Amino acid sequence: MYSNPQRRSDTETIELRKEAGRWLKKLREDKGLSQRQLAEKVGTDYYTFISQLETGRGRIPPDRYRIWADALGLDPKTFVKSLMRYYDPQTYEILFEG
Repeated sequence: MYSNPQRRSDTETIELRKEAGRWLKKLREDKGLSQRQLAEKVGTDYYTFISQLETGRGRIPPDRYRIWADALGLDPKTFVKSLMRYYDPQTYEILFEG
């Protein structure tokens, strides 16, 4: 059985989520989108979900990665690769570093 090695209370995980949130916020702002507008583009009913992500209190569900990439005007592979640095740093390191 798989269990996520990143525990929510782990200090490093918390900081990575915050970094991911800052990155997502910058992408949104660079596109000139409000949180409400991005929420509409990605198909979420609540713009507060965007706020939660931008403050590091959540993750984009993997089945929504393509939708988010499109909404932010990014190539899906580039978007996921960048997001992986924050959400799954161990896998990112194995695949893309050293």
